[in-house]
Amino acid sequence: MNIKVRSEILDTIHLTESNELTFEDIRLLTGPNNNHLKMLEELLELSITIRGSDLIFEGSVKNRELFKKVIHNIIPIIKRNQAIEAQDIIYICNLVKEEKEHLMDEIDFSTIVRTYDGKSITAKTHGQYKLIHAMKSKDIVFSIGPAGTGKTYLAVAYAASLLKREEIKKIVLTRPAVEAGESLGFLPGDLKEKVDPYLQPLYDALNEIFGSEQVLKYMEKGVIEIAPLAYMRGRTLNHSFVILDEAQNATSGQIKMFLTRLGFQSKMLINGDVTQIDLRNQESSGLKGTYELLKDIKEISFIYLSSRDVVRHPLVQKIIEAYEKNDK
Repeated sequence: MNIKVRSEILDTIHLTESNELTFEDIRLLTGPNNNHLKMLEELLELSITIRGSDLIFEGSVKNRELFKKVIHNIIPIIKRNQAIEAQDIIYICNLVKEEKEHLMDEIDFSTIVRTYDGKSITAKTHGQYKLIHAMKSKDIVFSIGPAGTGKTYLAVAYAASLLKREEIKKIVLTRPAVEAGESLGFLPGDLKEKVDPYLQPLYDALNEIFGSEQVLKYMEKGVIEIAPLAYMRGRTLNHSFVILDEAQNATSGQIKMFLTRLGFQSKMLINGDVTQIDLRNQESSGLKGTYELLKDIKEISFIYLSSRDVVRHPLVQKIIEAYEKNDK
């Protein structure tokens, strides 16, 4: 009797026979110290054992079927010689649970650009894919979503790809000089020196893609320019990719000023998270009402990312979802 019951809750996936995975592929799937399998066990409420090239898993019929669908969507990523990360597993599991795994088929996983050490940068989620597609097809793109969704990183990566292909001559990165509960006035130095620490995420992304030495050379030549938003007034930026980061802290007038800097053969990307407004009067954020003002202009695209698109530590996604639930 026990054998019969056990046969109903056990299942096996033969990785080498049905999916033609190599031994190295299987190691990518299981992760270091089998961490990926442990995560799948927790997310899908299964017990998973690997024997050679066989995945043996125990659980309810429903959870076993979910697991098969998850593995079916993970294998193509491995076959593209891409490393599987914790966020990939969480994202695919969430899509399968919501019966939206078809979105994986719509994602273009082609490389945007390679980092200084050769790592391939690609879309990780459907939301990120939509953002990349919008940057390719529109002159101005608004990217709105919580921290960790890759808004800034993907924008810098795409700008770098255009610069490497000589489709633009300059990358300009800017943000409002608004502090998160701190006073810039008491910091030493001029305005740029005061704001530089707040632009560190932009520096980090540039250094990862170009290497710190190349970034310094580009900055000396004016190929890469990083400055507070106030420095944009009165300029026209041609042949450039211009990124406004932390746009939720810009007023309506500042966003208007920024958008009208657009020159010929240029693109603009405006990033923001309306849940993290540092302005004293949150209603003065110009990002909130921008969609209603500009939604009818076909050359402008609005992309909304969510906690599902978070590509940081899995705990970050849970924190964002908890705050979103509380806000609602």
